[in-house]
Amino acid sequence: MPLKALTSVSPVDGRYARHTEPLIDFFSEYALFKYRVRIEVEYLILLASKGLKGINALSEDEIYKLRGVYMDFTLQDAEQIKGIERTTNHDVKAVEYFVKEQLGRLEREDLLEFVHFGLTSQDINNTSVPLSIKEAQEQVMLPKLEEIIAQLNGMAAMWSEIPMLARTHGQPASPTRLGKEIYVFVERLKIQAAALAELPIAAKFGGATGNMNAHTLAYPDTDWVSFANAFVDDTLGLQRSQTTTQIEHYDQMAALMDSWKRINNILIDLCRDVWTYISMDYFKQKVVKGEIGSSAMPHKVNPIDFENAEGNLGFANAMAEHLAAKLPISRLQRDLTDSTVLRNIGMPFSHTLIALNSIAKGLSKLILNEEQLRSDLDSHWEVCAEAIQTVLRREGFDKPYEALKELTRGNSSVTPETLEQFIDKLDVSAEVKEELKQVTPHNYIGVFRMPEA
Repeated sequence: MPLKALTSVSPVDGRYARHTEPLIDFFSEYALFKYRVRIEVEYLILLASKGLKGINALSEDEIYKLRGVYMDFTLQDAEQIKGIERTTNHDVKAVEYFVKEQLGRLEREDLLEFVHFGLTSQDINNTSVPLSIKEAQEQVMLPKLEEIIAQLNGMAAMWSEIPMLARTHGQPASPTRLGKEIYVFVERLKIQAAALAELPIAAKFGGATGNMNAHTLAYPDTDWVSFANAFVDDTLGLQRSQTTTQIEHYDQMAALMDSWKRINNILIDLCRDVWTYISMDYFKQKVVKGEIGSSAMPHKVNPIDFENAEGNLGFANAMAEHLAAKLPISRLQRDLTDSTVLRNIGMPFSHTLIALNSIAKGLSKLILNEEQLRSDLDSHWEVCAEAIQTVLRREGFDKPYEALKELTRGNSSVTPETLEQFIDKLDVSAEVKEELKQVTPHNYIGVFRMPEA
């Protein structure tokens, strides 16, 4: 049976394929081949520029044509590499042979044996994968996260003055502002996104056991450490790990996975809060014509976008957790346990992207139900107790907390009249009494300033 969306084992390539399509260019096997070819080509270009015995410099035209091997890389090229792999049974060696075949267009036979010169497979893999992550984050993941942040920021600004009953431990608490509660997530996400963007993305490039053995033997007078640093840091825009075994130690990749877990946990927190507000009728949801909420209950409009997001974020975190825990561990100078795990590096990003799209959709469907927010506040005048006892503390009143506790604790039937009668009996000035009578659940909301953009 041919592989299609309906026959895919994974929903990432099936049901949710339209959401994950932007990641094909970074995390598919086609993409991995393309990145490997890119690494081999750029390495060869830099190698040829060093004036080494046996390899002459490339002209600008030759460099342009050589870069075209990966810049014009097609699905057919990837299939050609797979065909070579069926003979070699080694995917990186297949890439090397493919690049050598492409060099025929340059008529530069002196270049052939300098393709993959002195390298091991992990010099290619441990640069290709980090580079794919870097560019996927820059071009897809972080821009999508910024969209969510911008959505939330707009909602926070629009609803900055809307009073809302806060709940701590699920119980009515001092009132708050809806906009501020939303901005909490803006601030959290901004901080973590900035930290993620600054996190170095490390790569290994150092030969079979990390010491540039073959390079040093062939050209002992060349500073190969400086060469490797220039290639990884300057050409690729990554950060070269200076001391490695045959493979990257993956500590920075583990940190990156942990960073995405923190972001995803914030988003899960957001999804659960919005879900709860919907269940409390604080938000209605725009009805999409033709959609069905329940196969049995026609009236239902379920908060499915936030539920979908929560599920996918949890799945993403489970995979990120395994990657962060597994990849930094390898027996002696290396074993193969990282290889098959690393091939799944696109999965946590895929499920996160699905979730981000669901959150964006869910947020766009929210309709504020101000009437319900007002009604909830009107039903809980007992939350003014904090305000009254705080003013009484200021005035030197004896045991104000205890007095308000006696009146309000566990008493949801407190009304404006109840509080007014309580205030009238207090041994304080008329001015203070009048001040206290002005406090309502609707105006006891403190201060919140939207930070300047």
